[in-house]
Amino acid sequence: MDKSVRGFISRNMIWLILVGLIIVVTIFNPRFLTVNNMITLVSNESIRGIMAFGMMFCILSKGIDLSVGATAALVATITASFAQQADYANKLFPNMQPMPAVAVIFIGLAIGVLIGAIYGAIIAYTKIPPFIATLGTQLICRAGAKLYSDSPVSKLTPGYRFLGNAKIGGSFPVILIAFFLMFALAAFLLTQTRFGKNVYAVGGNEQAARVAGINVERTLMLVYIWSAFCASVGAILMTGKVGSATPASTGLSYELDAVAAATIGGTSHTGGICRASGVLAGILILGVVNNGLVMLKVDDNMTNIIKGCIIIGSVILDMRKNTKRV
Repeated sequence: MDKSVRGFISRNMIWLILVGLIIVVTIFNPRFLTVNNMITLVSNESIRGIMAFGMMFCILSKGIDLSVGATAALVATITASFAQQADYANKLFPNMQPMPAVAVIFIGLAIGVLIGAIYGAIIAYTKIPPFIATLGTQLICRAGAKLYSDSPVSKLTPGYRFLGNAKIGGSFPVILIAFFLMFALAAFLLTQTRFGKNVYAVGGNEQAARVAGINVERTLMLVYIWSAFCASVGAILMTGKVGSATPASTGLSYELDAVAAATIGGTSHTGGICRASGVLAGILILGVVNNGLVMLKVDDNMTNIIKGCIIIGSVILDMRKNTKRV
């Protein structure tokens, strides 16, 4: 095979796999490849996808963030309590008028950034493994959300729900615009900023990054701030989409889907290797699997088995590629 062809296949393998999956599912169910279903597919994966855009930075730096789902739950619960309609009888704060949507969104993002800064600093300056630090944060944030409200927070103002629920022209979800804007921002940070280059360097070889004058601790803090920011954006969109926040279940296991999308997309768990476009393809592959198997009426348990096999296979291929480079 010609070297240029091999190079093209190697660079775009993840997209070729995505196209192949779409073709296979469409053969079994022609209704899969319709405009409405494609919009539904991407809309359903957009929130997990935004969290994956944060997760890829963590994995690129040779870390992980297991707290994104719980962070989203805490942010969603708090912000939803500020945006409940004035005439709702079961408001969490009965005497408080709903705040302007912009102010509520700003508060939610600020809470997420603060959470990320706290556990980012713990990871950066105490050298606690990210797995342990973010697992602890997951437990704290989930418990914090339950303590804040022991029941779902619902009946939210239309302004707050706009980003997650509104449609342009009656058919195109605003949430898709938010998803692609977050992808563009993540790709820009990764490829066009000093921060992105520093994350690559830290993930590739932390000691060499220090020798090169990179502030490793500051870089790691920013990585986890970005991850928590993405979780907060996802929380606001999720709450707007469904119209409520449920402390016990909002964002539950979303961190696993974020890890899966980033891993399938080629972000190496050995650090230093990542492509934003690959992660986007990974998100869409999971969407095709989720949506396609539902349309084919495959049992949910079988769907999870297939997703698990895809994740394990992606890591094995990643390890083999990295072994060949050594």
